[in-house]
Amino acid sequence: MAGATTVHAWMVAQARHRAAGSALDRQPAWPTAALSPRLGLSHPQTHPAMTPTIRTVAICRYGAGNVRSVELAMQRLGAELVDDLEGADLAILPGVGSARSAMDGLRERGTDDVLRARHAAGQAILGICLGLQLALDESEEDGGVAGLGLVPGRAVRLQGGRVPRIGWAHVEPGGETYWFAHSYAAETAATTATSEGVAAVVESGSFTGVQFHPEKSGAAGARFLEQCLSRA
Repeated sequence: MAGATTVHAWMVAQARHRAAGSALDRQPAWPTAALSPRLGLSHPQTHPAMTPTIRTVAICRYGAGNVRSVELAMQRLGAELVDDLEGADLAILPGVGSARSAMDGLRERGTDDVLRARHAAGQAILGICLGLQLALDESEEDGGVAGLGLVPGRAVRLQGGRVPRIGWAHVEPGGETYWFAHSYAAETAATTATSEGVAAVVESGSFTGVQFHPEKSGAAGARFLEQCLSRA
């Protein structure tokens, strides 16, 4: 991860390319995959001068939903799904449900300690939606739940507007639109991108957390996941 481009920097670059009318807004910069602009899917494509690098991805399984959609999204990008949470290039912590039941599931399987060890070793972790909130010190959901402590901060219930917050929304910087579905959000100094005043992307060491669902966000989500893979 040393010297790797942060997701925030990538989003800023995407915004600049878009503002300049660059073709990079339509074609991703990575050489090993081509996106279908109609379907928002990625198809492995060998570059004539390079050998594609296959990234291994381990998805945390602890009784939470949304695992299958994340699996399909990573397979479309050419990633190899493995069960080796300790050794995979990228570990993904998905999540749909409540903070307490999710943390109980992680502890029962020892996954919480594995994720802390990965983070301490600088190995890439991606938290999605509830997965981002679990990475914080604590959540006020379910009367208060201690989190993994990978990122300083806490998850708080949304105030005002529609709750739960469901639908497509812009993320800044970058201006991309992603799919959100949540009632809680992170309050942390590690926030690097926002959506309507709510933390959308959080980065701390080797951990990147997103409040949106990239696996359900079409071409924009595929580009984001590809960037996460390239950094792993």
